[in-house]
Amino acid sequence: MVKEIALAACSGMSPNGLVARVSVSDLAIDDKHALSICMGSVSADDEGFKSIANEFPVFAVNGCEGNCVGKILRDKGIDVIGEINVGDTLEPTGHRANDVARLDDEGELCVSILKEAIEEKLSELRD
Repeated sequence: MVKEIALAACSGMSPNGLVARVSVSDLAIDDKHALSICMGSVSADDEGFKSIANEFPVFAVNGCEGNCVGKILRDKGIDVIGEINVGDTLEPTGHRANDVARLDDEGELCVSILKEAIEEKLSELRD
């Protein structure tokens, strides 16, 4: 059973990347057993963030079909215990974020949808 989980969000410049970052940030605040890690620091081999990623199981939140977060983490030798893709999660709902830097009402709705989907996945991992 997994209790503490590190969340790694897309840092790309797309609307879905913004939805990923906001969702992970919110979850890290709301869930005392979740923390977020900085993908830029992981990519730069920063020892502080890499040690966190090696200490806690990591869940990847990918912004687009490139699934860069999971790929970068695995390339750095970090075990990824689960992944979710923002675009795949939002597609069946008909909702789409539309700005790379700011969330409007639609973007906030996308964050809510993604957070719920991530929480479901984390719940499965914790059971």
